[in-house]
Amino acid sequence: MTVKTITLPDIGDFDSVDVIEVLVQPGDTVDVDDSLITLESDKATMEVPSPYAGTITKVLVKEGDKVKEGDPIAEIEVADESTEPAPQPEAETPAEQKVSAEPAAQPEPAKPAAAAPAQPAAAQEEEKPVNAQPMGAKFHASPAVRAFARVLGVDLSKVTGTGPKGRITKEDIQQFVKSVMEGAQQLTPATGGAGIPAIKLPDFSQFGPVEEVELSRIKKLSGKHLHACWLNVPHVTQFDEADITELEAFRNGLKAQAEKEGVKITPLVFIMKAVVAALKQFPNMNASLSEDGERLIVKKYYNLGIAVDTPNGLVVPVVRDVDQKGIFELSRELMTLSTKAREGKLSPADMSAGTFTISSLGGIGGTNFTPIVNAPEVGIMGVSKAKMQPVWNGSDFEPRLMLPFSVSYDHRVIDGAEGVRFTQTVARYLSDIRQLIL
Repeated sequence: MTVKTITLPDIGDFDSVDVIEVLVQPGDTVDVDDSLITLESDKATMEVPSPYAGTITKVLVKEGDKVKEGDPIAEIEVADESTEPAPQPEAETPAEQKVSAEPAAQPEPAKPAAAAPAQPAAAQEEEKPVNAQPMGAKFHASPAVRAFARVLGVDLSKVTGTGPKGRITKEDIQQFVKSVMEGAQQLTPATGGAGIPAIKLPDFSQFGPVEEVELSRIKKLSGKHLHACWLNVPHVTQFDEADITELEAFRNGLKAQAEKEGVKITPLVFIMKAVVAALKQFPNMNASLSEDGERLIVKKYYNLGIAVDTPNGLVVPVVRDVDQKGIFELSRELMTLSTKAREGKLSPADMSAGTFTISSLGGIGGTNFTPIVNAPEVGIMGVSKAKMQPVWNGSDFEPRLMLPFSVSYDHRVIDGAEGVRFTQTVARYLSDIRQLIL
């Protein structure tokens, strides 16, 4: 047996964060990815998983401590053959939009996904994950307790905590709800649409055999984020299509050069360049709405979230500074991020700072779909499968490769006219990629 010291992994752009819960104690047996402690920054709550399987021999932190990357948090006794930590994300962060990222005409570098998110590091002041406690909040509660409060529609700022150091417990919430029912207080629905009656399920086993399967951690996190986005953002989806006949011919002509560069060029990289060119013309699409809904935060950088399908669920790594990179460089970066995503090696930095998201189901099929906006972004593009179809040229029908796509947007920021102008601009760039160099 070997005693290993577990240190705090990369937790993103934070100098130090508070330890709000210690989930293990000496003598506890843990598996790889079991949570050890819960951290809370001014923007989010995250659980730190164990990189080893073994027995905890010493806990080196306590509630109320401040920790930073590299600080020791526990000692664990592991079998000698388990001394290498398992690949894993550094800290659990809110996942991305359940969308897909597959090239429109072929299945690399990523399979279909459905948007999730990962949130900007360079623009953290704009982001607030679903489980985040408001900055400067006067209450303290674990992620499970906050989720319980959202289900019941309880505003935690109105609840008095009776736990250690004033921490709010489930019993405190239950007592608060009881007092409301007795008419002692006015129940205030929590933000994000909480308080909507849950759908009551029957006992399905009375109809036939059933099996309960635990959702993956990624799906649990992305589900919460998707739910918050759907409830908070008034969605509108604009459908369009682009003639990519010439684009596909140009892409095929680059295959020999791409092989020498050691990359595969997919239609997705051209879509990325076309989207960025359109975002420069429509800066409101590359923005976020302030929390009070009174101001628009327009970003002067162009980082695209590209959703990737993984064995554990959908994640959205971010390709930064797309406007400053060429086709080959973008192709190489997409291949790297897709591999890291499928191997579970994406860091919080890899999934942060997005300004607009692209979701593609092109590798599977379908005609159109309505992706959910990955808030606090205001727009997301959904790409479907390209197909050859007859197009009237004024005198005759000719076969053209047409790419159907859609753009969902926050109607508080983008109106219908601006939305369709944006999709038409993207279609124009995809139909004649020479315009991208003008």
